[in-house]
Amino acid sequence: MKDVAGKVAFITGAASGMGLGMARAFSAAGMKVMLGDIEKTALDKAVAELKAQGRDVAGVVTDVTKRDSVFAAAQATIDAFGKVHVVVNNAGIGASGRAETTSEKNWRWTIDVNLWGVVWGLQAFMPLIESHGEGGHVVNTASMAGMYAWGELSAYNASKYAVVAISETAMAEHINDNIGVSVLCPGVVNTNLGTSARNRPAEYGGATDSRSEQMVEMLKKGLNPDVVGEQVLEAIRANQPYIFTDPGLRKYVQARFDRILKGYDWADQCQALKKADQQTDITL
Repeated sequence: MKDVAGKVAFITGAASGMGLGMARAFSAAGMKVMLGDIEKTALDKAVAELKAQGRDVAGVVTDVTKRDSVFAAAQATIDAFGKVHVVVNNAGIGASGRAETTSEKNWRWTIDVNLWGVVWGLQAFMPLIESHGEGGHVVNTASMAGMYAWGELSAYNASKYAVVAISETAMAEHINDNIGVSVLCPGVVNTNLGTSARNRPAEYGGATDSRSEQMVEMLKKGLNPDVVGEQVLEAIRANQPYIFTDPGLRKYVQARFDRILKGYDWADQCQALKKADQQTDITL
C-alpha cells in the first residue's frame, strides 16, 4: 500500500509507546488516524497533541478485552472518517512468571489483551477493509517473545507466539488480494510495558502500581517508539510481512530454528517412525 495519504488508520494502545509513535508517523504522512486506548486521560492528551500539529485525528476509549468495545471503536472510526484502510492491533501488556506459578487472573489478563485483542480487531476491522475494495493493511503487534521463548515470561510468550501464528495465517489467506498483513516483533523499545498493571481491570485483579524495576530500567534504554512508528509506516508501504526492530536479535531466532531442525535430525533416526507408514506430502 504505497499511497497512504488520505487513507484511514485505527490503532489500539495508541495513547503511548509504539502506538503513539505510529499515530505520529501515520498522521504526518497525511493519514487520518483514530487512536484507541483504554486510558482516557492519556488518550485525550495524545489526540490533543496531534490536533495541535494540524493532524486529522480522533480518539475512542477502547478496551481490547471486550468484543463490544472493539466493534464500537470500529463504528466510531467509520462515523468519523467514512472508511478504514489500516488497522494496527497494537495494545499489549506484560505479566512475568512461570506457567505453573503465574496466577489464573494474570494468565487471563495477558491472553485477553494480547491475543483476544488481536482477534477482536481482525473480526471488527477486516470486513470493513474488505468492503470498500480499495485495499489496506493489517499490522498485529507480537514481540520477539513471539519468535523466541525467554524464561519467566510463560503467559507473555504464549500470547505473542499466538499472534505470530494468527498473522502468518492471515498472510496466507490474503496472498491473492490487495490486503497486506504484517506482524511486528519488536525488541526492547522505550514503552510503558513494565507498568502495565496500572490499567489492569478489576476482573483481573485491579489496577496497581506493581512494576518490574528490572524491566522498567531495561525499557528506558530501548529504542525510541517514534522510530518504530516510522518503521511500521515503511513496512506498510513495502508490504513487508515481518517487522523486526532490532536486527541484532537475529541470533536468537537462528538458535531456535537450529534446535527445531535438530529435532528433525533425530526424527530421521527414530526407530518408532521407521516402522510407520505415513503420508509426508501434505497440501492444505
